[in-house]
Amino acid sequence: MKNFPTQRRRDFLKLASVPFIVPSSVFGKNAPSNRINVAMIGLGRQGLRPNLNQFLSSPDAQVVAVCDVDTARLKHAQAQANAYYSEKTGSDYSGVRAFTDFREVLARDDVDAVMISTPDHWHAPMGVLAARAGKHVCIEKPLTTCIAHGRALCDAVEKAGVVSRTDSEFRGKKRYWRMAELVHNGRIGKVQRIMTGVPSASDAMPPQPTTPVPEGLDYDMWLGPAFPAPYTEKRVHPVEGYGRPGWMRIEEYCNGMITNWGTHMNDISQWVTGRERTGPTSIKGSGEFSKGLWNTITDFKIEYEFADGVQQTYEIGRPYVRVEGTDGWLEAEEGKPLTASSEELLHSKLEPGEISFSETLKDKADFLRAIKEDRETLEPVEVGHRTVSLCQLGLIAVRLGRPLKWDPMAERFEGDNAADTLLSRPIRDPWGI
Repeated sequence: MKNFPTQRRRDFLKLASVPFIVPSSVFGKNAPSNRINVAMIGLGRQGLRPNLNQFLSSPDAQVVAVCDVDTARLKHAQAQANAYYSEKTGSDYSGVRAFTDFREVLARDDVDAVMISTPDHWHAPMGVLAARAGKHVCIEKPLTTCIAHGRALCDAVEKAGVVSRTDSEFRGKKRYWRMAELVHNGRIGKVQRIMTGVPSASDAMPPQPTTPVPEGLDYDMWLGPAFPAPYTEKRVHPVEGYGRPGWMRIEEYCNGMITNWGTHMNDISQWVTGRERTGPTSIKGSGEFSKGLWNTITDFKIEYEFADGVQQTYEIGRPYVRVEGTDGWLEAEEGKPLTASSEELLHSKLEPGEISFSETLKDKADFLRAIKEDRETLEPVEVGHRTVSLCQLGLIAVRLGRPLKWDPMAERFEGDNAADTLLSRPIRDPWGI
């Protein structure tokens, strides 16, 4: 395994930047000088399809670099980006640069912001280093694989003073922002109970034979902060195509569905009920884990209580958020219209001066506009950290098989050293994070 010596790291940080020179006449009022220079790090199915395409089409962004440890995916993304700008400008464009080492991207002076769409175990290390390099950071959900890494990421972003965003698109969907409007404006009275759910994930994969690393994949860099493990395709991602990758079902790289979809649905519940910068005070849960190469949690039911007495149940089955109050209830299920305890509640009109989310920006637009306006995004990493923490607290309760008491301010369990040891996880850290 590579050990990334200190001198190499120092040399890397001194790399000279070569500017991406594009005549302002090419884009008119949307010339690169008026745009945010964005680098895409991680170009799997999420990085390529929604993320790259949205930044390419944004009038506020200029994609200047792409980065991936898989050269096939890297070349595909670079070609797609250059082709987009060629069509846009009506001339041959080749200004999007390609890198296999994310550190080269962070060393460039002409990169303002990065979109991190890597496997989950890379999110926090890359995010910390990006913030230290002075880059604004947009990071795919779930932000981290453990609570301690999330706090380290939040602290690094705050210290650097950069704009951050947890990349989840759900707040921009009408069913969810409408739900937030109605709850925040008191239409269901005092919140009493919250219920959230995620789709089922019953995948299983027996142990796999070790196979040669495919040509063009820097497997050592893919592992990064994770410890060495023999290569097999089902551990990483499909050699061909962009199907669902195996790493999403392996604990070393991902918490599984409990945080994957959980950070969508619990982000909405936290936002809707005003709990997005805190957490529960007690947790208990039960569940089952897959066995074999894929070993994440596949079934669970978790119960939380907050300091104000509000109860929350989180389970696997379907993706939804339900909030019950003293005067009614609202339920939003992904892919379905918002429902309510009455038609009157559902169609309640906002009065002047009430909270409105009808102009909520989509995820990438929110990130780019916040950079231009020097403001906080709708989902900064502190919010994303609190959401994934809610899921990870449930995971810890399931693992230990007993009720837990949590201090959301100190981010520690009360009088429970054994539980506190599960707040972090060891990483291979040659970067001094």
